[in-house]
Amino acid sequence: MRFAVWGQEAPCGRVCGMKCGGTNPHHVHFVGIGGIGMSALAQWYAAQGTRVSGSDTAASPVTRRLIEKGIAIAASHKSENLPAGAELVVYSDAVPEENPERAAARARGIPEQSYFEALGAVTRHFSQVVAVAGTHGKTTTTAMASLALHKSGVPLTAFVGSLVPQFPEGSNVLAAGDAACVVEACEYRNHLLNLSPTILVITNLEWDHTDWFLSVEALHETMRRAIARLPQGGALVYDGEDATLCALAGAASEGVVCIDYRAMDVPPLRVPGHFNRRNAQAAFAAACRVAPGSAASLREALGEFRGVWRRFEYKGRTRGGAAVYDDYAHHPTAVRETLRAARERFPEKRIIAAFQPHLYSRTRDLFDGFVDALTHADAVHLLPVYAARERQEDFPDVSSEKIARALSQHKRGAVQVHPTHGVLEAALRDTQGDAVIFILGAGDIYRVAAALVER
Repeated sequence: MRFAVWGQEAPCGRVCGMKCGGTNPHHVHFVGIGGIGMSALAQWYAAQGTRVSGSDTAASPVTRRLIEKGIAIAASHKSENLPAGAELVVYSDAVPEENPERAAARARGIPEQSYFEALGAVTRHFSQVVAVAGTHGKTTTTAMASLALHKSGVPLTAFVGSLVPQFPEGSNVLAAGDAACVVEACEYRNHLLNLSPTILVITNLEWDHTDWFLSVEALHETMRRAIARLPQGGALVYDGEDATLCALAGAASEGVVCIDYRAMDVPPLRVPGHFNRRNAQAAFAAACRVAPGSAASLREALGEFRGVWRRFEYKGRTRGGAAVYDDYAHHPTAVRETLRAARERFPEKRIIAAFQPHLYSRTRDLFDGFVDALTHADAVHLLPVYAARERQEDFPDVSSEKIARALSQHKRGAVQVHPTHGVLEAALRDTQGDAVIFILGAGDIYRVAAALVER
């Protein structure tokens, strides 16, 4: 299956490939290809027979998988990385306009698309599109719905914001047909509005991405716009017990079905935490809308779901015998719920949290929430704030040391700040089996989890 997803549709008016005059690119170059969403889209293009290349400055499990699949990746950003035959450049949010590869594309007249612009173009050619949005649980809910539909025999395509062990090759993309597309959506920079879902899932809603949404009301407005764009015959899946979401649901047009996922009956799950039950309910509601006669097989598949990369993921044991888990939690609510689930799973163990704050703006704006969430651990180890797209000099009063000082006032066990990954690893590597270590954060702290187990 090949889609005309680049530029305008074919002159014949059909969704088709280059052979009938369509505009499907033969070669797509990805700048920042190691991003979890970028890598999924790159693999999808490759599965369509499109030549794919890319660049990224950091090696990761994701880039290693791409290289194993034969995708050429340059370990830098240089103008000469842009191949002569490239017909489209897709870039991640982390790549600025002045990036040399983007500049080279403009100089050569090669079209550019952001990741979500490109993803939106791809998804517009499916008759059914499930977009999973919300502050927490997007990745797990997307993976759950995709796997449930796939195991129920629905030929679909799915883009997930993490590696899914139950996907073929443990990938983050499923390219198994065109009956439906399930995609993880993101509200940051209003990216959600690049998508045209027929089914919109909103798992929950809290203030996040505070560098873009200067208030929670701004976030609500983006969600309201997304809901208002649902087509007649479409569906909104949301938490019917959330007053804010109930109010936002009023933006849905006549003819849009509003579904309270809390009413869904799902089986016992292998993955822990009551939040994962909510994720499963949302996934089941959306999947039933796509495949209404498959409730039994959808439930069975949900009961077999084993989780995704960096979501309460067991990594192994330290040299001293402590179990190590890795989790992407980077919002106070996610940190708190992960630690609560840890306490439920391991009631007799000491819970040690190793946390890397992600973004200075988020750490500043949600500071009290982070302090409160981390009190649910018996001991806390902190890395410096992961800057990502921000600069430390713009936030002189934000630091992990400030979190540590506030935590110490609660007297919840040891609180330490470590300057590097290596120092943190050395502090934890001999932790004994009476404790469980949770590595938390959206930055590169996952490398510590891998190193602790390797040693």
